[in-house]
Amino acid sequence: MESKVSEGGLNVTLTIRLLMHGKEVGSIIGKKGETVKKMREESGARINISEGNCPERIVTITGPTDAIFKAFAMIAYKFEEDIINSMSNSPATSKPPVTLRLVVPASQCGSLIGKGGSKIKEIRESTGAQVQVAGDMLPNSTERAVTISGTPDAIIQCVKQICVVMLESPPKGATIPYRPKPASTPVIFAGGQAYTIQGQYAIPHPDVSLHSAPPAFSSHCRHPPACCRHSLLILILRNNINAVLSMFLTSVVSI
Repeated sequence: MESKVSEGGLNVTLTIRLLMHGKEVGSIIGKKGETVKKMREESGARINISEGNCPERIVTITGPTDAIFKAFAMIAYKFEEDIINSMSNSPATSKPPVTLRLVVPASQCGSLIGKGGSKIKEIRESTGAQVQVAGDMLPNSTERAVTISGTPDAIIQCVKQICVVMLESPPKGATIPYRPKPASTPVIFAGGQAYTIQGQYAIPHPDVSLHSAPPAFSSHCRHPPACCRHSLLILILRNNINAVLSMFLTSVVSI
């Protein structure tokens, strides 16, 4: 979270980062980007969504304090609407809370928690929202996730109090921001042929061979490669097909 106080200290510009799953991002983008466009216009905040084919995305909200809180309100109420819609086809009777995840520099989390947890307890009691600060930093960063759950009104009040704490206690030192990584693509090798996993199916991958690797199944196996039950050599690839991260050999009993 970054802040900039203008001359005279009357106008505060904030930058707040949220961590969202793909489904949540899709909800606030809306059809042809109509929902996020409406949020930008009505709140006056700049709302940017990180690019990339990642399971998680960073949503950055920047603007004056009032604009920030309006944007948060619109996001929280949109998520509540999604919950209500999903319950129409569900036997569940109790409505789950709205949940947002802030990304906060780890150096500011101590101020947010307070001595002996006093500050975070005060925020919980005064807003009615549940607030959890992750103990570990997000991968390859110096930031932590702060999860807020509750009604939209409780979340808005909670965000306001968190912003006050963050402005009073700026981050110490350099902050390495969290950047979500692209999803890993599982590839199965059998009989010298590579297969990428797409849903419940194994699709032959033409760009990978297993010339230098040990055979994936014995020579007397009569099953097709994709169905071989003797052994599978599984490689987890990240970013591109040549970046092999780990290799496991799993033996299964032939039927």
